[in-house]
Amino acid sequence: MAAPPAEASPGELVVVLDFGGQYSQLIARRVRELGVFCELLPFDTPIEEVLARRPLGLILSGGPASVYEPGAPPLPDGLLSSGLPVLGICYGMQAMARALGGRVEPAPVGEFGRTPLEVRESGELLAGLPTVQTCWMSHRDAVFEPPPGFRALAASPASPVAAFESTQRRLYGIQFHPEVTHTPHGRDVLERFLRRICGARSNWTPGSLVAKQIERIRERVGNERVICALSGGVDSSVAALIVHRAVGDALTCVFVDHGLLRKNEREQVVAAFRDRFQVPLVAVDARARFLARLRGVVDPERKRKIIGEEFIRVFEEQARELGEPRFLVQGTLYSDVIESGGAKGAATIKSHHNVGGLPEDLHFELIEPLRDLFKDEVRQVGLELGLPERLVWRQPFPGPGLAIRIVGGEVTEERLEVLREADAILQDEIRAAGLYRELWQSFCVLPADLRTVGVQGDGRTYGYVIVIRAVTSEDAMTADWARLPYDLIERVSQRIVAELPQVNRVVLDVTSKPPGTIEWE
Repeated sequence: MAAPPAEASPGELVVVLDFGGQYSQLIARRVRELGVFCELLPFDTPIEEVLARRPLGLILSGGPASVYEPGAPPLPDGLLSSGLPVLGICYGMQAMARALGGRVEPAPVGEFGRTPLEVRESGELLAGLPTVQTCWMSHRDAVFEPPPGFRALAASPASPVAAFESTQRRLYGIQFHPEVTHTPHGRDVLERFLRRICGARSNWTPGSLVAKQIERIRERVGNERVICALSGGVDSSVAALIVHRAVGDALTCVFVDHGLLRKNEREQVVAAFRDRFQVPLVAVDARARFLARLRGVVDPERKRKIIGEEFIRVFEEQARELGEPRFLVQGTLYSDVIESGGAKGAATIKSHHNVGGLPEDLHFELIEPLRDLFKDEVRQVGLELGLPERLVWRQPFPGPGLAIRIVGGEVTEERLEVLREADAILQDEIRAAGLYRELWQSFCVLPADLRTVGVQGDGRTYGYVIVIRAVTSEDAMTADWARLPYDLIERVSQRIVAELPQVNRVVLDVTSKPPGTIEWE
């Protein structure tokens, strides 16, 4: 299913067709970083839909399939004869070569990771680049002969044709991945395609899209009322501020304190929105009712569903008290739009961490001011709107909160308090070390029913274990465990054990994703 057209897209646009590559979203982000608005669409989007967006050019992503195998994703009919500039990357290049009469076959060996590239003829696409450079490869097939009328530009040890072009037909292909930082001159290749070949002027910024969204929201809402489920995360916070700029006090934010938040989180959100921005805000203390619903529950999926259902009930009650507003603000991002429209064959690992997905029978009309932006772009907008840096750069936090970080046991007030204090110590030390922004997530886990023997003071103890979890990632699809400095780990461990008498042991999780997930539940 194709993503809907961008609601506030500017005049200049480049479309990336996604053939299932692991870096497809990254291509779109790199194009936007160069100041050109970009949409990512499924590979099977009809060419009529693509052309209706009036793009300046098209980019074909990589993908896991082999172009010569049955069922391999084909190029849309008419794409290569559309007259638009087309850049094929990896699978995109191979699909283009095969469709136009080139020769694509399995290479004697695959090329994965950093690979030397020799530019034998710079042509239009690679002009000005070093003749010998490093690039990032990820393929087992290769182009052995370019299509008739195309010039071979470069080669690598296992790819006789690692780049080709036909300037007459405005078709270009590269076997390597210019979108990853491991290709030092990748940005130059993309910039040359966008500027010199597509003629893009690079005048787009996330802020320019937001300005158009504010106009559209103001027109659409008129005199109606708007409600927003505010979590305090950067997505819902930025969405709320944009809508408030558009409709003022016609917006009411509802912040539900379910008792599963981190230390001082409620106070920070209220101070930012009600006190600093004067956004109408209802802060609901629902701690007792959530804990009552969670009593005796251990299964992680049941926990999630109970928290999600109770959140919806609280939100429904507030909506009724506010006179049933017509519009609901959601912090949907462009990555959410992409994933909900495609990802064919993807497995469900677990239900979503967030509880912001409200049921259709609430009968709201959605306002999604961020649906055309990626997370890093949302952060940029948040800073422009004056959102405190502590909220803008807040690490992702699951909707069910600390409940899914109390693992293998019941969620109780005592366990929540232990975990909350341990997590606050970890965050304090990570911020003091200047590492907070370098980490995708950092948090503590409490294995609830696990107790270990310890010696504290002059006696033996039987206390909780706290697990430190810290990862680095670009998009949470994969993640590597963070190599935290030993002295930092030591300070965190010493403080947790010294300040929390219920804890006598601290351990470090050194599992990457895969095979583990970032959260424990």
